Amino acid sequence: MAKLYFRYGTMNSGKSIEVLRTAHNYEEQGKRVLLFVPAIDDRFGVGNVTSRIGMQKEAIIVHENTDMYAIAKDTMPNCVLLDEAQFLTRKQIEQLTDICDDLGIPVIAYGLRSDFMGNLFEGSLQLFAAADKIEEVKTVCWFCDRKAMLNMRCKDGHPVFEGEQIQIGGNESYIPVCRKCYKERKKRSQQDAQR
Repeated sequence: MAKLYFRYGTMNSGKSIEVLRTAHNYEEQGKRVLLFVPAIDDRFGVGNVTSRIGMQKEAIIVHENTDMYAIAKDTMPNCVLLDEAQFLTRKQIEQLTDICDDLGIPVIAYGLRSDFMGNLFEGSLQLFAAADKIEEVKTVCWFCDRKAMLNMRCKDGHPVFEGEQIQIGGNESYIPVCRKCYKERKKRSQQDAQR
């Protein structure tokens, strides 16, 4: 039975490089892979899965009306991979479950668990509810040696705790932090604002 995997982690935990590594492993064995990425992720150009160390691979762009199930049914790959899965909708996550359940194709979706305020993205919420297997891709906190759990948004090097949920960015905008460091910096920011 094919399974839906959700592999989540903070920014800078190596999710994209895992996507690229997994695609390479399948293709090296002569197997077909479908690689998807949401259109909203334009950090390195729309339609590319790119790791921070420079590896890159072209992917099928997922728009709001993209039917990933139909694409998978037409091509019948050995595996479906998806980067930045937090940006998917509930309906699109249902398509991923249909790819597994109806077509018998495993799907591995990589993405963030939560936004910079600690709230789940719609896609992540649905993946936590629907995935057969949930795995964490780990990294360490920017400020200490604990496991990073949250994404801290920064502007001009200073933490930001309010704003729109989605702001596309990389190391210039987000750093991985543990819960303790996140709370400490949020408290410090609130104290500075009251002065």
